[in-house]
Amino acid sequence: MKKVSFAEFGGPGVLHLVDAEEPHAGPGRIRIAVRAAGVNPVDWRIREGQKLGAHPVELPSGVGLDAAGVVDEVGEGVEGVEVGDRVFGEGSSTYAEFAVLSAWARMPEALTFEEAAGYPSVVETALRVIREVGVQPGQTLLVSGASGGVGSAVLQIARDRGITVIGTAGAANQDYLRGLGALATTYGEGWVERVRQLGRVDAALDLAGSGVIRELIDLAGSPERVVSIADLGAPELGVRFSGVAGSVPAALATAADLISRGKLHIPVEKSYTLAEAAAAHIDSQAGHTRGRRVIVV
Repeated sequence: MKKVSFAEFGGPGVLHLVDAEEPHAGPGRIRIAVRAAGVNPVDWRIREGQKLGAHPVELPSGVGLDAAGVVDEVGEGVEGVEVGDRVFGEGSSTYAEFAVLSAWARMPEALTFEEAAGYPSVVETALRVIREVGVQPGQTLLVSGASGGVGSAVLQIARDRGITVIGTAGAANQDYLRGLGALATTYGEGWVERVRQLGRVDAALDLAGSGVIRELIDLAGSPERVVSIADLGAPELGVRFSGVAGSVPAALATAADLISRGKLHIPVEKSYTLAEAAAAHIDSQAGHTRGRRVIVV
């Protein structure tokens, strides 16, 4: 089979499309014929060799955590899923023709494989950081870097829970944020004052790692009211860095419920082939994403 792999840490150029042995579903796992794989910032952080305790790497390594596809192997002890089922979920080395998943759910009928591949890690992360930052219904949450996949999920989940959301993003994404129910403003010079004009901030999330932790603390009132998923230096300022996943099966169930109720939709901004994985990482690292990027197999 074909898969994307890297034998050394580094820039996008270390990614190569190689021939590899097919993986197989062990106990408690399933294997899918991958139709699409989600592209997440954690993918290129791992490729660069950033020290992410939740994702130890042994070289050479495959790439990718999220995928959607068709079940073609069911491991020992697995119940409730059969060969031929359409599923989305999380596993390892998902930029490949076949991948083993450790968590999965049936795809909502309305989703394409491309759309479904963009949800697993994104929704788990969104649910986790909303919980960790402690924001409650009736309060206001500030989201820095709100137009990407996690931001798109946070805005919609928070609004469904009765939380007011202020989102920052580039000028081109202001209408997109407003369409998701957020109070929107641009980042850049004067952004803190623009946020203050939109209302009081009870909690804040850093989703972009753009060096704004001090400002978020000031706006939210204390480091305990800020969580980052993108700035590894955040703990130096007393801010929690959230990098360890919670329950992915629970997140998938929540995602399926929200999607089926019309409360969650994350658009696919761009699709790539396996051979274009390096380009996908370059674009992901550049930011300014609206929704999700996926690799189609």
